[in-house]
Amino acid sequence: MKAYHDNEKGFGIIYDDIYLLNGARTAFGKFCGTLARISPTDLSIFASRAAIAKSGITPSDVNQVMMANIGQSSYDTYFLPRHIGLYSGIPTGVPAVMLQRICGSGFETITAGADQITLGKADVALCGGTENMSLAPTVSYGNRMGYALGQIEFRDFLWEALNDTAAIPMGCTAENIARQYKITREQTDEFGKLSVDRAVAATQAGFFKDEIAPLSSTVFEVDGLKPRKVSLPKKVSDFITDENIRVSSLEDMAKLPPVFEKNGVQTAATSSGIVDGAASVIVASKNFADKRNLKPLTKIIASATAGIDPKVMGLGPVPSIRLLLEMTGLKISDIGLIEINEAFAAQFIGCERELGLDRSICNVNGGAIAFGHPLAASGGRLSLTLSREMNRRKVKYGIASACIGGGQGNAILFENINA
Repeated sequence: MKAYHDNEKGFGIIYDDIYLLNGARTAFGKFCGTLARISPTDLSIFASRAAIAKSGITPSDVNQVMMANIGQSSYDTYFLPRHIGLYSGIPTGVPAVMLQRICGSGFETITAGADQITLGKADVALCGGTENMSLAPTVSYGNRMGYALGQIEFRDFLWEALNDTAAIPMGCTAENIARQYKITREQTDEFGKLSVDRAVAATQAGFFKDEIAPLSSTVFEVDGLKPRKVSLPKKVSDFITDENIRVSSLEDMAKLPPVFEKNGVQTAATSSGIVDGAASVIVASKNFADKRNLKPLTKIIASATAGIDPKVMGLGPVPSIRLLLEMTGLKISDIGLIEINEAFAAQFIGCERELGLDRSICNVNGGAIAFGHPLAASGGRLSLTLSREMNRRKVKYGIASACIGGGQGNAILFENINA
C-alpha cells in the first residue's frame, strides 16, 4: 500500500491485493417510471442480495457495509445503509455506513471498502449506491419555526439540488466546457447518439443479462425485523431492462432546444437521464478470495480523487485520471478500456480532448446519456460494467471515473487478473 496527497494534484492510494469479486445492479427506471414508487433502500436490497450471490459468498462473509445515497427520498433513509445490510442477510454485528461524494459516491464506497480491508478492519465489504430520483420531495425548509401569512414556500428538491449555489447550475458547467474547447452542438448531438446506439447494441446482444438483477414484487423478510413489501406496477412481473434508453436520429435531436443556455449545446438528448436504480459490488482481500477459490472479476490497483474549479466541474476526471497514471507509472496508452460517467456530452468531450482519449475504447456499451445517472449508483455500475467488459475483451487495464458536482473528480484503476 502506498498513499499520496498533494493540495494541487489530489490524493490517492495504490492498493496491495484488493479485488472486485463481482456485483449486480437493478435495471434503471426512467423518471417517474416503473421504479418510481420503490424506496432507494429496497432497490439496493435487490442489488446487494444479487451481488452477494454472484460473488460466490454468503451474507455472513461480509464484514463491512459501505453504502451511498444522495437525494434522501424515503422516510426511513436515515437508516438506509443499516437496513440494506440487515435485509441482505448480513449478520447483526456487522456495522454499516453512509458515504457521500455526490456523483462519485459509488466509487467512494469501493475505495472505502478497499481502505477498510487495507487497514485490517475487514476481509470483505459490500459496497454500493442507490437512488430514487422520482421520489425526490417538494420541500419547505423552516416551517417548524412558523411563517408569515401567505409566505409559505415550497421548492422542487431535485431541481434545486442541481444548482451549485457557490458557482452555477451543473448544466451550465457543461456549457462553460463547450466554450473552452469550442465544442459544437453537432458534436454533442453526435456523441449523444453514439451513447444511445452503443447501449442499444449492448442490450440487444445480451451484455447486461449477467449484470442486472431481476426486480419483482416481493416481501423481504428477516427474523426479528418487520417485513419490507415491494410492489411493482400491476402490469410488470420482472423489471430487467434499462428503461431510459431512447433511440433517436440526429435529425430529430437537432430539433431539440438547449436546456441550460439560450444558444447552448446541451439538450435533453445529450444530458444524463434522471433515473432510479441501485448497484452493488463485493470488494475482498486476496487472502479471502484464495481461501474460497473464488475468481474475482478484477484487481483494484489504485484510486485517486481531485478538486477542480466548480465552474468546469465536468473536467473532474482529468486530474484524477492523471494522478492515477502518475502514481502507477502507466500511460494513457496502457489503458485498454475507459468508463467516464456521461453527465453531459460536452463534459465528456472536454475530458476526451484534455486527456487525448481514444473514443473507440471509452464507454463502449453506452453511458449515462443512454442509461441515466442515478447519482449514488453510477460509480458501482461503471466499475462493474468496466470489469465485465475487461474480462470479455481480455484487456489488462481499465479506468472508471466520474465528475462530481461542486468541482471534484474521482477514478479507480482496475487490472484484469484473468487476461
